[in-house]
Amino acid sequence: MYICNHNISTEIISPKTEKKRNTMTGKHRVSLKDLARQLGVSIATVSRALHNSPEVGSEMRQRVQALAHELNYRPNPFAQSLRSEAPKVIGVVVPNLVTHYYAAVLDGIETEARKEGYSVISANSHELAADETLAIDNFIGLHVEGIIACLAQETTDYSHFEELSRMGIPLVFFGRTCLADRFSCVTANGDEAAQQATQHLIDTGSRRIAFLGGPNHLDMVQRRKHGYLEALRDNRIVIDRTLVVCDRIDYQVALQRTNELLARPDRPDAILAFNDIITFAAFTAIKQAGLSIPADVALIGFSDDVHASYTSPRMSVIEDQSQLMGQTACRMLLRHIGGNTKVCKEIVPQRLIVRETSAKNGLPV
Repeated sequence: MYICNHNISTEIISPKTEKKRNTMTGKHRVSLKDLARQLGVSIATVSRALHNSPEVGSEMRQRVQALAHELNYRPNPFAQSLRSEAPKVIGVVVPNLVTHYYAAVLDGIETEARKEGYSVISANSHELAADETLAIDNFIGLHVEGIIACLAQETTDYSHFEELSRMGIPLVFFGRTCLADRFSCVTANGDEAAQQATQHLIDTGSRRIAFLGGPNHLDMVQRRKHGYLEALRDNRIVIDRTLVVCDRIDYQVALQRTNELLARPDRPDAILAFNDIITFAAFTAIKQAGLSIPADVALIGFSDDVHASYTSPRMSVIEDQSQLMGQTACRMLLRHIGGNTKVCKEIVPQRLIVRETSAKNGLPV
C-alpha cells in the first residue's frame, strides 16, 4: 500500500536536533530501542509511555512522546501484533491491482477492516498461479489472521487454499471462487445481469450477439456466459457457438479475438464483453475497423471503470458494486476470525447502465 503526500512544508531544524537525528536514525527507521537508548530508560518504559500507561509518570510520558514526534517514530503494526499474540492484520490477493474494479474492492475491504482495528496488506497475483501461491505463503509467514482472495485466471490447482483450511486460517473468496463447499464467498449475480444486458441488446435491434469471455474454468465466466445463452434461448435466437469466444483475460488477446470476429462476412452486430479489460479492447477494435458504435456493432461490457462514461460514444455497462463487494467480503472474514465457522455465500447485485453504445438503428434506449 503506497501513500503519496504532496503537502510540502518548511521546517527549521537546529544543528543540535539535526545531529541527534542523524546519529540516531542513520539509514534505518527509528525503533523503540533507539528512543530508549536516547532517554536512558528501558524499552518497556518507552512502550508504556507511548500507550499513555499510568505506570509511567506524566513527565516521562511527555519526554518520550516529544522525542518520538521529533524523530518521526512510527510503530510497527506487525511487531505489535506478534507481541500481543493477537494479530490485527488480514491479507488480500487480487489478480490485477491496477484495474479500477480490484482497487475499489480493496478500498471497501480497507474501509471495513479499519472499523475493527485491522490493517490490510495486499498482493497482486498478476493473473499467475505461481504468484498467487507465493502471496498465500507470504501471508502465512506474516501470521495474518485471515485472507480474502480472488482467483487468478491461471489457477486450476487449489492445494494452496486447501492448506489454509488445514491450518485453520480463515479464507473468503470474492468474484472468482473455488471449493465452494469449504470456503465462504461473495459473488455478483452475473448470470442475471448478463441475461438482462443481452435482452437489452435484442430489444434494441441486435440479433447476432457475440460473447467475449475469459477462461472457461472460471466460475465467473460460466455464470455470465450462462445468462447470455439463456437470453438467446428465451428469444428463440439460434445459438452460434462461433460467436462465443472465451480466451485469456488480456487486452491484446481480446483485441485480436474481436478483430477476428469483425473480419467475418457474417460479423456480429453486438458484443457482450466479460470485464473492463475485454470491453475496452473490443471498443478499440470496433473503432479501428472503421465501424460505427452502435449502428454497426453495439457493445455492452461488465465494467464499473470510471472512464466508461467518458468514451465517445458513452459506454453501456453492467456495473459491479465493487466497493460493497469488498466490504461484504471483509465483514464475512471478520465473522470467521471471531469464531463463526459456517460457510456463507452472499450475492452483491449488479446493475445495467444504458448509455450510447447499445442502441441500434435509432431505437430508444
